[in-house]
Amino acid sequence: VPQLSPQLPPRLTQQPWHLLYSTERDGFSLRTLYRSGARPDSPALLLIRDTEAQAFGAFSASAIRTSSGFYGTGETFLFSFCPELKVFRWTGRNDFFVNGDMNLLMVGGGSGRFGLWLDGDLHHGGSQPCETFDNETLSHREEFCIQDLELWGLA
Repeated sequence: VPQLSPQLPPRLTQQPWHLLYSTERDGFSLRTLYRSGARPDSPALLLIRDTEAQAFGAFSASAIRTSSGFYGTGETFLFSFCPELKVFRWTGRNDFFVNGDMNLLMVGGGSGRFGLWLDGDLHHGGSQPCETFDNETLSHREEFCIQDLELWGLA
């Protein structure tokens, strides 16, 4: 979180962050992640470590929640620590920021590709270059297995 702080919108850089959900503490469940992160108007920071020890994730200015369509703002971004911090910001080409249901959480999209997606049991995910962020694949592979996942929100 401290390394990402300079990348956040200025209004959030001095705010205290609080761990809302952790697979280590809360188990592997997208449904539980949605329940834990249900804080209206709280931005969300999603941190993932895969089984190859790669760290990456997403920032959303909106709470992570279920939705019938994409939501969010141009402040949303993807990031990777492979090997140093890289941030992928909104390109302006579309507004496919965040979308989720009980089986899938997606961040970024376009042409059938998602910048980051996670399955309902939070064991598998994927990352592909997408139009929303013009990102690189966040992990070493387009599909990965999740070792740890955390969701942080404002305290």
